[in-house]
Amino acid sequence: MATNKVPQGPFYYPNPLDKRERMYVRENEDGQIEFRLWHRDYPHVWEEHGWLDLEIIKNAVKLYKGKDNPLKLYDIVVAKAVLKDWKE
Repeated sequence: MATNKVPQGPFYYPNPLDKRERMYVRENEDGQIEFRLWHRDYPHVWEEHGWLDLEIIKNAVKLYKGKDNPLKLYDIVVAKAVLKDWKE
């Protein structure tokens, strides 16, 4: 996997066909993977939402009433691969 190297850190495209949206990933001090969404058209998302671990995301999804499942944006397998590639 070719990780995109940018100063903001490792990321992947949740929708590979839409390069306007990036999911940044990192490991926190406890070794948990955290996610943070950035979208070129909606910069306020980055500013208003901090880093989230998967447990927080899963709990938030339980409250979600929309059509699409937002959990599909947060791919732990891809995140692990991106972080591994970033470290190499």
